[in-house]
Amino acid sequence: MVAEALIRGGVDILELGVPFSDPIADGPTIQAASHQALNLGVTPKSVFSTVEKIKGKYDVPIVLLTYYNPIYRMGIGSFMETGRSHGVDGLIVPDLPVEESGEYRKFAEKYGVDTIFLASPATSVERLEKIVDVSSGFLYLVSLYGVTGARSKVEASTLDLVKRFKQYTSGRVNLAVGFGISKPEHVKSVVSAGADGAIVGSAFVKMVSEGVMLKRLEELAVSLKQPTRSPRA
Repeated sequence: MVAEALIRGGVDILELGVPFSDPIADGPTIQAASHQALNLGVTPKSVFSTVEKIKGKYDVPIVLLTYYNPIYRMGIGSFMETGRSHGVDGLIVPDLPVEESGEYRKFAEKYGVDTIFLASPATSVERLEKIVDVSSGFLYLVSLYGVTGARSKVEASTLDLVKRFKQYTSGRVNLAVGFGISKPEHVKSVVSAGADGAIVGSAFVKMVSEGVMLKRLEELAVSLKQPTRSPRA
């Protein structure tokens, strides 16, 4: 199983996607994977079952990334209760603005599900403060404009963004950086700038879509984890 390979490779948190027909925050790699999953009949409930199987073997936090429509369609309370009973620890919902998240957060708190909100280069200080106040687990920092997808390098603007946001998250919520992170040197850069973690998605999804052996997935996870074990610059 792909999840097992990543866990053996040392991931601190495992993120699973709940497929949706219009994944607006995702680039071509994850969009293609989402559409393939939908065609294969993957549903929120089947993802919950996968979470339960993983949690039966491994003690690793699992968060789901989905869009608000599947949550709303199932019923917010039902989604939270069912997810938590199967082992879901947190949710990332890219298209849910913090200003409209009151009911969602009420049920998340009731069932003990972390609310992982996103902030981007366009997020103002005033809005960032609101997001930090209601985020738990970690704050997902979208490191650049655009959609998900592996990039060749981490821009200086991303590192400046990490340093700027860190002053508002320090001591309040962990800061994890995503979008474009795909290499060990990327992880080292953002961690050295002050991030508490790095989020890698497209690089793994691309390898899976290409039929790469699970051992190589595990090796990539090991290499990405290594910079987090070293002292920060």
